[in-house]
Amino acid sequence: MNEPRHTILNLGPTHPATHGIFQNVLTLDGEKIISTEQTIGYIHRAFEKIAERRPYYQITPLTDRLNYCSSPINNIGWHLTVEKLLGIKATKRVDYMRIIIMELARITDHLICNSVIGVDSGAMTGFIYVFQEREKVYEIYEELCGARLTTNLGRIGGFERDFSLSVINKIRKFLDHLPKVLKEFEKLLMRNRIFMDRTINVGPISAERAMNYGFTGPNLRAAGIDYDVRVTCPYCSYDDFDFQIPIGTSGDTYDRFCVRQGEIWQSLKLIRNAIDNLPEGKHFMDVPEFYLPPKQDVYNNMEALIWHFKIIMGEVDIPSGEVYHSVEGGNGELGFYLVSDGGRTPYRLHFRRPCFIYYQALPEMIKGGVLSDAILTMSSMNVIAGELDA
Repeated sequence: MNEPRHTILNLGPTHPATHGIFQNVLTLDGEKIISTEQTIGYIHRAFEKIAERRPYYQITPLTDRLNYCSSPINNIGWHLTVEKLLGIKATKRVDYMRIIIMELARITDHLICNSVIGVDSGAMTGFIYVFQEREKVYEIYEELCGARLTTNLGRIGGFERDFSLSVINKIRKFLDHLPKVLKEFEKLLMRNRIFMDRTINVGPISAERAMNYGFTGPNLRAAGIDYDVRVTCPYCSYDDFDFQIPIGTSGDTYDRFCVRQGEIWQSLKLIRNAIDNLPEGKHFMDVPEFYLPPKQDVYNNMEALIWHFKIIMGEVDIPSGEVYHSVEGGNGELGFYLVSDGGRTPYRLHFRRPCFIYYQALPEMIKGGVLSDAILTMSSMNVIAGELDA
């Protein structure tokens, strides 16, 4: 009797779906996946150790390069962590501005993920269509901070500059136009028989297994667990707003797609409520020992020059302490564990990256499926290489 012959296939790292930087060694029986083993670390950049040699305000650009599809959430999450250590609380205006920026970032993240799921199932049109909307958000970032993808947006203590009338008008225009695009995008895919056949019951995971692995974010909510950091541990005045948490039932690729679509609609609602009720006040907190003063003040005001010098040269005492703060990132709970010994740099710093935690479940999710299902499952999990490796 002949033994079954299995094929060993390297899915990545040199493959478009694996971004050129992570490897899946598949054992195949024909096209059926028997087992798989992942290799990560191709883009590991030691961000945590680099951060331990950088002043606090210089760490923000490192967080950009985790989940670069929603950089401002990473930036603001880091600023909130440092503010927690310093024992300072943002004004309502800063909170609402942060909510607006974070929800815009969540929308771009989900648009990228869901349109790529469409591409991997054979539908290119939706991808090109929604990327035009993503560009509009990047134009808002560009006006706020001069950058688009890796934004370095905001500061410890607030924002570098306030929302201009132009920024507010661009946000309102985006809020008015995106719903029409979303409806057309959903009409293109959500009841499309080919798309449904390619995604329903593909890469499923149960609620229990997702919890055991440590899933958070849309991947956990698609399995039926309504955990959302914005609700369970509110920050930035999210508890001022009423919004729903979309959940799925089967935890498959289709549910992950639908949950992210639902979250885009909720983000639009949050942004509109925040922009309509934006409080008056400053766009930064009155903490001159930690907040970099405006450049114009540095050039013309001696006190601002002194504070600028002290912050840049690390002469401001940072309290010693140990804090953990998390935000609801595009992929789930993005946490920062910070230990300070009172020096100008962190003593220890750890990033809790959602991708790193849920990617370990991939072998279980794709086992028994076919090769093309593995691509769709990875896309629907939204594995961002920069966040996976750090």
